[in-house]
Amino acid sequence: MTDSLLTAISSMATRSLLGELCEAHLRAGGVPVRLESVGGVDAARRVDSGEAFDLVVLAADAIDALASSGRVLADSRCVLAESSVAIAVRGGAARPDVGSEAALRETVLAAGRIGVSTGPSGVALLKLFERWGVMDALRDRIVQARPGQPVAALLARGDVALGFQQLSELQDEPGIALLGPMPPGLEIATRFVGAVAAASAQPAAARAALAFFGAPERAEIRRRLGMA
Repeated sequence: MTDSLLTAISSMATRSLLGELCEAHLRAGGVPVRLESVGGVDAARRVDSGEAFDLVVLAADAIDALASSGRVLADSRCVLAESSVAIAVRGGAARPDVGSEAALRETVLAAGRIGVSTGPSGVALLKLFERWGVMDALRDRIVQARPGQPVAALLARGDVALGFQQLSELQDEPGIALLGPMPPGLEIATRFVGAVAAASAQPAAARAALAFFGAPERAEIRRRLGMA
């Protein structure tokens, strides 16, 4: 690790957001940040194994687990964004109704393969399918994207007919068509939190970068990238 350069690891869901935040931080005179974005499960595993980073940005529950194991500094946690799940189909395909819970349930049951992520949004969707009592009917049709692989890629290739992932990961992706958010009452939102890694050699600079990333002045970047 080189002085005056911070290293960060994040899940793919926040890759675009953090890329822009790192550039804005540098333009404002902050320390440069070298970002690596991978599947959230892999990122958490690498941090938990002791791999050295300055900053870690993951879903809130993953950061909480890393704080409990002492891999990130609990008092450094900073909420950076919240991302809601959206629904998409392959570009050019028929656009089914997903505007209500009943309509979405029928669309899911009528779909071929269904793409979901391995992250928190995917876990929440599987729980929804279980609550609906349709998991037995869907089990062989559910395709969980590998860590780091976007559901949009599965849709664009035709590997799945219906896809669910955070809007920030579906927005502006080629070869797909967005149907919209989850219907009222079924919203699924993931909160992304940054924290300073316990292994950081530059904790003060890392805290300053997190404060910059999470400041209200960066709200426009979040909104533009489909996050709150």
